[in-house]
Amino acid sequence: MSVKYWLLFLLYFVQGIPYGLQSGLLPIYFRTVGLSFTKISLTKLLYLPWFFKVFWAPFVDWYFSKKSWLIFTMCGLALTCLACSFLTPEEDFLGVAVVLLLMNTFASVQDVAADGIAIQLLRPEEVGFGNSIQVVAYKLGSVLAGGGLLTFLHHLGWGALFVYLAVIYAAAIGFTSKFHLRDSRQDNQAKENNVGLLGFFHELLLVPDTLWTAGLVLIYKLGEQGSVSMFPLFLLDHSFSPQKLGFWNGIVATTFSIAGSSLGGQLMSEGRHSDSLQTLLVLRFCNLLFQTWVILAYTDHAAAFEVAAVVSMCIQHFIGGQITALVFSKMMLCTQKAPERIQVGSTFGVSSLSHNRMSGFQGIDPLQAKTPRQVDSFKE
Repeated sequence: MSVKYWLLFLLYFVQGIPYGLQSGLLPIYFRTVGLSFTKISLTKLLYLPWFFKVFWAPFVDWYFSKKSWLIFTMCGLALTCLACSFLTPEEDFLGVAVVLLLMNTFASVQDVAADGIAIQLLRPEEVGFGNSIQVVAYKLGSVLAGGGLLTFLHHLGWGALFVYLAVIYAAAIGFTSKFHLRDSRQDNQAKENNVGLLGFFHELLLVPDTLWTAGLVLIYKLGEQGSVSMFPLFLLDHSFSPQKLGFWNGIVATTFSIAGSSLGGQLMSEGRHSDSLQTLLVLRFCNLLFQTWVILAYTDHAAAFEVAAVVSMCIQHFIGGQITALVFSKMMLCTQKAPERIQVGSTFGVSSLSHNRMSGFQGIDPLQAKTPRQVDSFKE
């Protein structure tokens, strides 16, 4: 595997850490310290920087180099991790929320720069394999920060957890700084032919298949994130401990997701993406119906239902991994139809919808449910 693939792997690995942390670890941690579903769902507002990424993406295109943006954002992520290590959600919830908002801002800008480098490095025939690497690396980072750290959080403690994450970002900064990345021809054109923000969006909407692709990504992700976020919280309230849930949902199920992403990249490389995507969406809907039945019929401490819940999560992540790889590849192919002066920025306008976390408001229980008290296991 060439050096450019290793670079993409590193960039998307560290990019997956904030998502895994905030989608896998923190909701379960917040639930164990007594927060209701309503309060947990309101923390989804912290994902707003991803929603607005499309507005500042052109500025990343027009000013400075992609490497400079990467170094800057990873430094910001390291500092936010260090800041979080001095705070605790039980006593400084507002402070933790502000730091997490900054973390999402830095991560969304890093995503813009990383996507730009991927477009710069990958040729059309390399898109399928390259996007498989990106998705797999992103999910490995998510596994580390979500399921892996959740499993050992009661050993590490809140403060040590974020110190370790800061060290990982520091290592990534040193590794990235050694790569020589020159501005591509598209980057130079974007800087020289600055069309303005309104002009950028006007040209973006004229790119063939942009609206269709954006609509597909938005509709799919709105439903997918609601299921992925809320089903583990249901299990947490019904006989699954945080450590058990971190292992099955954070590690095992995400391993299935990585396998699915690898298979999705292979399907893309073989040109079987359209028919495969339709079939996978139907299968994903069927699995969602199965999960709904598990929720309605679930009995605490019943082995059959626990097995059914784990199986449904594994199937969900395996199918979702394939769909994500196929859709992400379609977004990049759509980007390559854009004029060169906006080609790098055009993928951000479409892909920003795929990072929309607002779907976390789905499935909210407006009533404050009885919460399990497992605080002691997470104390340092």
